[in-house]
Amino acid sequence: MDVLFIHGPAASGKHTIGMLLATLIDMPLFHNHLVVDAVQALFDFGTEPFIQLREEMWLAAFSVAATASRSFIFTFNPEVTVDVSLISRLQERVQANGGRILFVELICSDAAVLERINEPSRAQFGKLLDGDVYLSSKAQGGFDFPTLPDPIVVVDTEALAPIESARLIASAYQDVR
Repeated sequence: MDVLFIHGPAASGKHTIGMLLATLIDMPLFHNHLVVDAVQALFDFGTEPFIQLREEMWLAAFSVAATASRSFIFTFNPEVTVDVSLISRLQERVQANGGRILFVELICSDAAVLERINEPSRAQFGKLLDGDVYLSSKAQGGFDFPTLPDPIVVVDTEALAPIESARLIASAYQDVR
């Protein structure tokens, strides 16, 4: 059981690339906003109840998938409302059932983020759509997060088209299978 854990900044292409990758390797995409948006139906983003429920739902999803030997792709935007211990707890849940989490890092410049951040497709998931809010949050440390485990591949989504990025990830995954 594998989790391809795609992480990167807002508007780096996590969802778009994840959808393409899901088709290429026949693995479901568990986009983080499926949980974020569900939890926001009850609680404001960043509040203590929001953080608690989001974490519980992510942990439960990883645990149940691992128990069922269901591999999947997960997207994640490292930011300060996520408890830094969550990553190790997710890994423990998956590894306890014989699975593994394989990290994939997406990178791009702030200029690219600002070009993409107000794309209409981002609105369907309640994603951040305002470049000024992104820059302000970044300046205030809103996206500060400890370095995640070493990735199987780093993808510059500014240099590669989404399908090229997905193919690169699929190739890197094939190499570690």
